Amino acid sequence: PFAFAAELRPRTASKVWSLEGHEWGDAAWMAERARRPAHERPMSIYELHLGSWARVPEEGNRWLGSRELAPRLADYAAGMGFTHVELLPVMEHPFDGSWGYQTVGYFAPTSRFGTPQDFMFLIDTLHQRGLGVILDWVPAHFPDDPHGLTRFDGTALYEHADPRLGRHPDWGTLIFNYGRTEVANFLIANALFWLERYHADGLRVDAVASMLYLDYSRRAGEWIPNRFGGRENLEAIAFLRHLNEIVYAEHPDAVMLAEESTAWPMVSRPTSSGGLGFGFKWDLGWMHDTLDYLARDPVYRRWHHHRLTFRGLYMHSENYLLPLSHDEVVHGKGSLLSRMSGDRWQQFANLRLLFGNQFAQPGVKLLFMGGEIAQPGEWKHDSSVEWHVLGDALHRGIQRWVRDLNTLYRGEAALYERDGEPDGFEWVDCRDADSSVVSLLRWGARRDEAILFAFNHTPVPRLDYRVGVPWGGRWAEILNSDASLYGGSGQGNLGGADAGAIPTHGRPFSISIALPPLAVVAFRGRAG
Repeated sequence: PFAFAAELRPRTASKVWSLEGHEWGDAAWMAERARRPAHERPMSIYELHLGSWARVPEEGNRWLGSRELAPRLADYAAGMGFTHVELLPVMEHPFDGSWGYQTVGYFAPTSRFGTPQDFMFLIDTLHQRGLGVILDWVPAHFPDDPHGLTRFDGTALYEHADPRLGRHPDWGTLIFNYGRTEVANFLIANALFWLERYHADGLRVDAVASMLYLDYSRRAGEWIPNRFGGRENLEAIAFLRHLNEIVYAEHPDAVMLAEESTAWPMVSRPTSSGGLGFGFKWDLGWMHDTLDYLARDPVYRRWHHHRLTFRGLYMHSENYLLPLSHDEVVHGKGSLLSRMSGDRWQQFANLRLLFGNQFAQPGVKLLFMGGEIAQPGEWKHDSSVEWHVLGDALHRGIQRWVRDLNTLYRGEAALYERDGEPDGFEWVDCRDADSSVVSLLRWGARRDEAILFAFNHTPVPRLDYRVGVPWGGRWAEILNSDASLYGGSGQGNLGGADAGAIPTHGRPFSISIALPPLAVVAFRGRAG
């Protein structure tokens, strides 16, 4: 568990290995990262599984090694406009089907893709192309494989002896004894190791909710309350706070992301004010609501309008990340495309609406590989992304749409500069359920420019639809998901609309626009 390298499965021996030998070439990236931390930048994350991003079917369906993968992945992710890649766990693990989430070798990048130096080369290459690297990290549980941490010295050393405290019923894995100082130090040292020796830019901490609650996925009698009689895991809470304090003290320019699926408060607030100290928290509520809404036939959407607007009640309570992750395209859920309602054209239009909603809302963006090309089938860990679908114009249109959303997001300060502040977002109209239309404004630190988004969630074009705006003058149409190059019907606003002094939606001016079917349009306006 402490080794720097391991044999390729099914062999299980650790290897004596030096981490010297790689000459890092990412000094410029690391200096810029230190100068401008993650909270001050746009963050659009491309999540991927190294073993199934691209395979070589002509050679027995083998995966690419880190050195093969590095230039191809860097070119693709940078060309698509992403700012970061997030890798499903790369730490050594025995079972391919765990996707890396059942860690055995905590300090060893899996030998599936080469040596530790090969993995350094991958991260270095991504950095030199301007891409940050976030690693999935799993302190929530570990497998009971005999060559791992289980009963390491013949006793429950890292885990709890009592299964009511020390075994996950869902995953059949063991739970760390976070209250033991040596165990907490082991995990914190491991987190720092990946940030320091491999130049990782951040860690996404998996399954935080399972750490916080003693009764997580357990029935009555299957768990032991804390010393106050409650369900909170006090030792895990103390560990997470200490972890984040140490990481941010040692690496203030890194980022810690929490996959936390409950309403636990202040996950991304400082420990000094009672928070857990993470940089960002996954907004799984947004993900579930939006996917549920877009899976419904448009004729019924008026009755579910709150799915689009409920997030407005809590969006500033945390620093949120909006995830469309691997969890949404496995276990029979289908692909993102297959979950959209309607005929084939409508499914693609709805998928463009989904991505448009993600980029219009405040929060870090995350998209799992294959989503950006509207992969038809759900993800399989032992085969490649379905790249061949790019021979179809509708799939190429989705890819172009995601690339252009990334370009707009990175280029417009209003779309990220005030993400965590209430004055960075406001609804223009969130009440037009009968038309299934919502409109909103995004603001940056400068209050003399704003981006307006308007969404039509029905296949009925809405002509001469009036939307209130803060200023008169020209509002330039800067993005339209119904454009022909994205696979849309080609309807739009001929470059923009002029605002007149017709008060609408509580604002002194308004523009009359065409809302294409199942589409989002975006406009930029400037004061004066």
